[in-house]
Amino acid sequence: MAQAEPTSERERELERRNRLLEAENKELQEKNNELREKERKLAEALDKALTELAHARKSSCNSSKRPSSDIVKPRRERLVGQRKIGGQPGHPKHERPPLPADEIDRFIYYRLSCCPDCHGPLRECAGVLPNVIQQFELLRHPVGTTEYKAPWYWCAQCQKPHCPMPPEIEKAGLCGPVLTAWIAYLKGGCHASFSTIRKFLRDVLGVRVSRGMLAKVIAKVSAALAEPWEELRILLPLAKLLNVDETGHKENGQRLWTWCFRAREYILFKIAETRGTAELLEMLGADFAGVIGCDFFSSYRCYMEAFGGVLQFCLAHFIREVKFLLELPDPLTRRYGQRLLDALRQLFRIIHERKQGSAAAFQRRLDAQRREILRVAAKGIPARQEACKLADRLRRYGESYFRFITTPGIDPTNNIAEQAIRFVVIDRLVTQGTRSEKGRRWCERIWTIMATCAQQGRSAFHFIRDAVIAYFKGMSAPSLAPT
Repeated sequence: MAQAEPTSERERELERRNRLLEAENKELQEKNNELREKERKLAEALDKALTELAHARKSSCNSSKRPSSDIVKPRRERLVGQRKIGGQPGHPKHERPPLPADEIDRFIYYRLSCCPDCHGPLRECAGVLPNVIQQFELLRHPVGTTEYKAPWYWCAQCQKPHCPMPPEIEKAGLCGPVLTAWIAYLKGGCHASFSTIRKFLRDVLGVRVSRGMLAKVIAKVSAALAEPWEELRILLPLAKLLNVDETGHKENGQRLWTWCFRAREYILFKIAETRGTAELLEMLGADFAGVIGCDFFSSYRCYMEAFGGVLQFCLAHFIREVKFLLELPDPLTRRYGQRLLDALRQLFRIIHERKQGSAAAFQRRLDAQRREILRVAAKGIPARQEACKLADRLRRYGESYFRFITTPGIDPTNNIAEQAIRFVVIDRLVTQGTRSEKGRRWCERIWTIMATCAQQGRSAFHFIRDAVIAYFKGMSAPSLAPT
């Protein structure tokens, strides 16, 4: 049926205005859609830029990055009520206890015959303890020089010469065992260069040696420490608890890796060409029955999946990665990260309160909080990739993150391995690495001795000295193995 024509001028005008309004409305809708699309793209670009900025600002405080990778040390604001650095009010004063009389080489007494001001007579104060100062001092000539002389003899029956010079004297050469231990301690324990050691020997001890002689001395000490290091390497697969970490190592432009294996009684360092699972397999074997504390690096996960290794992933690293969620622009992700962070912090509050109550109650609280963390991680997961990864990690490896709850003696973090490897990082910054395989072997042996002696409460210098003496005499080196 045909549409009726407008019968009046007013209706025609209204029809015309209606068509104009419809066209204008369509045009506004198209502009609105364009603006919405621009807004969406701008929001995506802003979100991407803020996310990239958050990733660029990653530090050791909100990720698994090492503290040494921080260009600027992150500034941590002091919380309200948090204690200041230094001694606290009411803190008891700690003073050095005096040495016993049998450890003092000489005694010097000072007395007054008259008053130093008016020269009058004096009377010693009864009941008042004398003023005592105990002082350490180096002797004027701490180095002694000895000349050993032995004639040669000819045996007509054997038809060969003989010399009665003791073999340990010949093996030591220019530097005796104690001076050799000094040089090794300066080089390996104090990060001193050969040039610095030469200056110290020349200016302080009055001994002049060449850089080549110092290199020979270090080679002797490295050989003397080979047996204790190998002994610990053999014991390593038998450890019940082992914390492992690794860091980079420089050698003539080549990238190597220093592995740190920290057991309860000793620490072993190994410089290897790889950071992969093959090194774990070489050092621990395929049948390692202990528990490995480590970070979430792929080598440890591959070792666990391929050989059934039992791991305790570092919770401190996981907490730092959860903190990174709070840096992202998405409010939903930030709220999710805050809920998960609060649950993890509550777990550590329970750990710090472990002495309050029975051991059974402590275990129940830990297990209940573990279930709460897993529940929070699995609920309300945002679509953002960073949050999904952390949630999936807890879902897949939750048992390895909370193994310390069911296995006594395990730390929830890998801090003790990171603390042990800090000495190596400092040495790398000072010495700039090694130049040969001999230097590599020297570093891993001296680092092992320094760290293990510190852990066992022994003098590293005395151990090096005893090992050098044994090496010069052809005897077995002292042991670092736990008794």
